Amino acid sequence: MESTRRSIAKSLSWRILATLITSAVAYAVTGRGEFAATIGLVDTGFKFFIYFGHERLWNRIPYGRLEKQPEYFI
Repeated sequence: MESTRRSIAKSLSWRILATLITSAVAYAVTGRGEFAATIGLVDTGFKFFIYFGHERLWNRIPYGRLEKQPEYFI
């Protein structure tokens, strides 16, 4: 299971990258830098919390996890 701090760090690093991508696409479509930055920041505000909740929820789901094997057997 991941710690809350790790989930926050992953959320932040991903959202920084995603904000840059969203802003670049918005700028390419509109040609307006300030508008593109606003879209990127609003998008980030929402998706940061959604991603964080998604990560924490998946930490509670055992699907696909391998059980930790003991280091030795008696």
